[in-house]
Amino acid sequence: MKLFSYKLEDYYDNAMRDYPLPMRGGYAVILAILYAFSQVMWRCPMQGADDLKIGRKDRGAVYICNHTSMAEVVAIVTWFWRHGRRMRPIFKSEFNDSGIVRWFFARVGGIPVDRGTADMKSLRRASRALQRGEDILIFPEGTRIRTDDQPVEVHGGFAIIAQMAKAPVVPMAVCGFRDITPNGKHLMRPVRCWMRASAELSLADAPVDLRRRERTEWVEREAVRRMYALRDELRAEHPGRR
Repeated sequence: MKLFSYKLEDYYDNAMRDYPLPMRGGYAVILAILYAFSQVMWRCPMQGADDLKIGRKDRGAVYICNHTSMAEVVAIVTWFWRHGRRMRPIFKSEFNDSGIVRWFFARVGGIPVDRGTADMKSLRRASRALQRGEDILIFPEGTRIRTDDQPVEVHGGFAIIAQMAKAPVVPMAVCGFRDITPNGKHLMRPVRCWMRASAELSLADAPVDLRRRERTEWVEREAVRRMYALRDELRAEHPGRR
């Protein structure tokens, strides 16, 4: 049976719609449960959804977002699933050190990347996913930012993925998810959270006098700037929430 012959690399390299039927069925059940859970626990609407061209069929989009909690991955991926989109998170390959995590992340569409290297295999996997019409979720900060004092290193490369696939970049931001499990606590608590998206960006939006590489760099800088602008807007609207 295909279920037993499918290897780890097959999940990374193939379309989610081509996964073995039992895996696709389990994925749908799990995401339905997680979607209901996230909406009950965190009541997190997607603001700016009218700007999202979630009805596109020809190719996907690269979504970037600030990162404060693993709950954001659940909320974002399930929201897009509920609206008919398959979203594949990019995750750091260190997570694959755990066999259970490696098994699970592969089957929900995750694509590992070796941070700090020119991981062309991961870039090509993400690019092919976009060309198939799947979306890619990237957290440029690379890790959860648990406090405002924590040093932040923004990792680039997402605009190159978008360029390879001729796909747009969509900045997003979240607010409130850090409060789900405050420092020193381990149990999640029900709190209101928010997600917000802005209009997409592409190379065509860059100044026309820039060279191709400079245009890619401009898209990356502008997308990150918009991501943080969205985050700051949400924080200003909801004082004390992070």
